Amino acid sequence: MDRDIDDDALPSLYRPSTILPISRHKRALLYTIETTPITILIGETGSGKTTQLPQYLDEAGWTKNGKMIACTQPRRVAATTVAMRVAEEMGVRLGEEVGYSIRFEDSTSPRTKIKYMTDGMLLREILVDPLLTKYSVVMVDEAHERSISTDLLLGVLKKIRRKRKDLRIVISSATLQAEEFLHFFTCSEEDEKEIQTLEKGQELARIVSVEGKVFPVDILYLESPAEDYVEKAIETVYDIHLKEGPGDILVFLTGRSEIDHAIDKISSLTSQLPSRSPQLLPLPLYAGLTTEQQLYVFEPAPENHRKVILSTPISEASVTVPGITFIIDTGFHKIRSYNPHTCISSLTVTPISQASATQRAGRAGRTKPGKCFRLYPESAFLSLPVSTIPELQRSDLAPVILQLKALGVDNIARFHFPSAPPPELVARALELLYTLGALDSYGKLTRPFGLRLAELPLPPPLAAIVLSSIDHNCHQQILSIASMTSVSSSIFLDHADSAKLTASKKRNFTADEGDHLTLLNVFLAFSSQPEKKKARWCHDNALNHQSLLRAASIRTQLARFLERWYPDLGSRTSSLATETTIRKCLVKGLFPFAAKMQPDGSFRLAGDTRSANGNRGEEQGKVYVHPSSVLFNRKAEWVVFQQLEEARGKRYIREVTKVQREWVVEAGGGYYTVGEKKR
Repeated sequence: MDRDIDDDALPSLYRPSTILPISRHKRALLYTIETTPITILIGETGSGKTTQLPQYLDEAGWTKNGKMIACTQPRRVAATTVAMRVAEEMGVRLGEEVGYSIRFEDSTSPRTKIKYMTDGMLLREILVDPLLTKYSVVMVDEAHERSISTDLLLGVLKKIRRKRKDLRIVISSATLQAEEFLHFFTCSEEDEKEIQTLEKGQELARIVSVEGKVFPVDILYLESPAEDYVEKAIETVYDIHLKEGPGDILVFLTGRSEIDHAIDKISSLTSQLPSRSPQLLPLPLYAGLTTEQQLYVFEPAPENHRKVILSTPISEASVTVPGITFIIDTGFHKIRSYNPHTCISSLTVTPISQASATQRAGRAGRTKPGKCFRLYPESAFLSLPVSTIPELQRSDLAPVILQLKALGVDNIARFHFPSAPPPELVARALELLYTLGALDSYGKLTRPFGLRLAELPLPPPLAAIVLSSIDHNCHQQILSIASMTSVSSSIFLDHADSAKLTASKKRNFTADEGDHLTLLNVFLAFSSQPEKKKARWCHDNALNHQSLLRAASIRTQLARFLERWYPDLGSRTSSLATETTIRKCLVKGLFPFAAKMQPDGSFRLAGDTRSANGNRGEEQGKVYVHPSSVLFNRKAEWVVFQQLEEARGKRYIREVTKVQREWVVEAGGGYYTVGEKKR
């Protein structure tokens, strides 16, 4: 996102377009897009490509006759904040001529001309409008991040463009990826045939570079690796504040738990500063925050304060916070990796790539010279991989294949991905979708179940649970549970005064059966409160009011899908559904994510085929219930769960519910053998 703003000289959300580097290339860019079907745009953050190019296209007439310009972003915070910026620049109300669309949130209208959205939302639109007839131009921004949705979208756009010669595609990329994207759009036999039909001098795809204004950034390394990078980051914040000049600080951490810990420590350090010295203002930035909470970081710091933004990699490319002068790069990020042997995705903390480190350093130097403190030696930087492995090559492909099948792409092997996924991941995804009932024995999408599974804006296992709830006559409860688990931010707040107080509040809702029924209890209690008293009730019970409001909104949207498919849904009652019925229904989608308790209190994944012989293999196969779960330190012979993440060398399962072994075997069909191991 192009929030390259000098707060001292300009209002916080406005920078005249004429002083942005892209303005010098306006005519050339418009000519290229007019004459070339695919434009690959290289532009540094601050060049204005994200905010200005859609406006140029609007002015040039690409939104005539009811057409729209789509600009996709890999992250929702970028889609929302850029839309706000552009709406303000154009002097229009957000949601009218300029709008955005993210999962479970749509701010558009029939008047919308420029639409910012996540890659996944445009893919969902293709299910309804396979040729994207509403759009004249599709701009895929930050494509070099290679998210799974971005790569899938590029492959689908390549197919669409062959049938819609008038559609223009703009790919915004970092320099390292530009040639790869050019090759992707021009390498196939069909592409070569089309190139031969073009007029002399015309190109199918072209790379265009737009330079950005960048000030020098000094890179500083540690002489030896930090033993604890979070503690070292906090120490570095304090050193910068006492020894460096003015300017805000951006710290890159891996996730919410690290960010919360750092904020607590920095807040305590701030209280020790002399009363007259500038104070530190720590602020979080991660995907789980509400839009309103994310926007706090873009506000100028109060007088006599220095902002310290503690962020996940969300700030690497998609978002640029104004006023940042100092970067603290811990050298790690949390990525989702898929194990085809256990068929489980997990979040793992791993070293970043050189490209990510360069992106992080580039967050400083936007308005004046800056410094980047890398909390690792220079030799460690040189040993990092050049770029991160594309998400498509390390992820569960079930959602990808389900979407492709819904789009009519039956032969997955012939679909042209920017980077081909490993065959083993494809095979596992097909197996899972078949067991869920989304595919038949010929690999075709089942109807109506498979198609509905693709339409629901949920991961396939959770979507399968929602659809199965109709037959189990517990759809009311499952809709509430699904909406609560779809909220990325925490439902329970960490109480500022006492962790024991938070735990005691949580016990008011705790269900012995596990986290899903506990979340159901919370939602039911919240829904029963008078509208005017809900905020206070949440505060008194250490609950996140904004998260619960979002869960209620998500539930309403999910209910609309079921009402459309089952017109008699209103006459069905599920108020008498038992906890056993609800847990059996949960197993219908979560059977691949089952685990059995071991004598030492840990769990072993039901699908873990690794040998338990030997200490090393046994320890690698273990998972533990996360301390935030109501089943932490409780006995449960078998459980199913929704999330698995790694922290400090241990793997933890979250959103855990007690189940029975026979339920897992029955729901999994042929997914499991008679024993505990997956075939």
